[in-house]
Amino acid sequence: MKKTLLLVTSLCVSLTFYAQDKKLAEECFNKADYKCAEEQYLKLAEKEQIQKFQSEYYDYLGTSQRRLGKTAQAFKSYESALKANPLSVSVYANLASLYSQKGNKVKALEYIEKGLQVNAETPDLYLTRSKIYDGQGKKDLAIKDLNQILTFAPDNLFAKTGLANLKKNNGDLDGALKDYNTLLSEKPESLLYNGRADVYFKMKKYKEALADANKAISIDPKFAQSYVSRAMILFETSKLKEACNNLDKAVALGYEKAVLTDVYAKCVKK
Repeated sequence: MKKTLLLVTSLCVSLTFYAQDKKLAEECFNKADYKCAEEQYLKLAEKEQIQKFQSEYYDYLGTSQRRLGKTAQAFKSYESALKANPLSVSVYANLASLYSQKGNKVKALEYIEKGLQVNAETPDLYLTRSKIYDGQGKKDLAIKDLNQILTFAPDNLFAKTGLANLKKNNGDLDGALKDYNTLLSEKPESLLYNGRADVYFKMKKYKEALADANKAISIDPKFAQSYVSRAMILFETSKLKEACNNLDKAVALGYEKAVLTDVYAKCVKK
C-alpha cells in the first residue's frame, strides 16, 4: 500500500513539473522570448514519450529557431516533428514556408501537396502556394488558391488581403486600395491597416502610409510586420535612425532577421 502511494505521489509530482515546463515554454514563445522558448521546447521534446506531443514540441522548437535565425536547426527540428507525427499539417506548412523563403520552390510545393493530402482545408498551405504562384507569374493559380480558402473559411482575412495584394503586386493599386477600404469598413484590424499602408507606400503617399502603419501598431503593438512597414516608410522619408529602430523592434518581436538582410544594409553599423 505504501509503495503504491509513493508511486502515485511521485507520478503526480512528475506531472506537475512537466505541466510547469510546458507552461514556461508557452509563456516564452508568446512573449517572443525565442531563446527561452528554444531551450524549453528542446527539453520537452527530448523527454516526451507520446509521439503526437513530441511532434508539437519539435514544431514549436523549429519555429523558435527559425525566428532566431537558426535556419539549419529549424529544418532539423521540423523534420524531427514530421518523423514523430507524419500527419501533422502544421509541420508541412512550416516546412513549405521555410523552403519557399530559402528559394527552394520545388521542395516547398512538394510539402504543400503532402500537407493537403492530410487536410485539404488548411489555409496556410494555400496561402504559401498562392505566393509562390504569384512569384512565378501564375496569377490565375494564385487567385484560385485564395478563393479556395474562402470556400471553407469565408472570413479568412489572410485570403482576403491576399486577393487585394495580388492586385497591388500586379500594378492595380487603385483596385487594391478599394479592396482594403472595403475590408477596413467591415473589420478595422491591424493586418488590414498594415496592408493598406503598403498600398499607400507604393502610391508614394507616405503621409497616409505612415498613419496606417501607426494605426496598425496602436491596435496590436506585437504585430512585427507593421514595424517593418513603418521602417520602409521612414527610410523613404530619410529618417534612417527611426527606420533602423523599427527593424530592430520587428526582429525582437519574432520577424526573421534573415529576410531583412538587404534592408538592414541601409542601417549604420554600431
